[in-house]
Amino acid sequence: MNRIPDDRVMRAWARLVRAQDVVMTAVERALKSADLPSLSWYDALLEIERSGEDGIRPFELEKELLLPQYGLSRLLSRLENAGYTVRKSARDDGRGHRVAITDEGSRIRKAMWPVYAQAIDDSFAAHLTCGEIGLLTEALGKIVAGNRIG
Repeated sequence: MNRIPDDRVMRAWARLVRAQDVVMTAVERALKSADLPSLSWYDALLEIERSGEDGIRPFELEKELLLPQYGLSRLLSRLENAGYTVRKSARDDGRGHRVAITDEGSRIRKAMWPVYAQAIDDSFAAHLTCGEIGLLTEALGKIVAGNRIG
């Protein structure tokens, strides 16, 4: 049975989309003002760094970042060209490779975090009470849990 969302649902949906756009724009603007790479670089570097010394397979990173394959390929090329990542042969597959973070990649990711964190605080947390953040976290968690991808 198809249900048509009522006005209240549509207002909530529109505000969610708009709020995400406002906050992400503020984060990107803050990173750019600090002459730092974009948020997608931070997210990729963080996941690569978390994968440890052996690195991560591109298809595993694709799942973590929810990027299309072509977008991830371009991003990985840019990260490698900047000296932030290196490709390593996959031990378990002679044809495949893993992506690992370099010391410079770790350094730039760590330099990005304070700017990113401040932008989150300024554009998001500063406008909500602790209780509202708790309610929002719970509500968004329900949406994520009910719509698991892959």
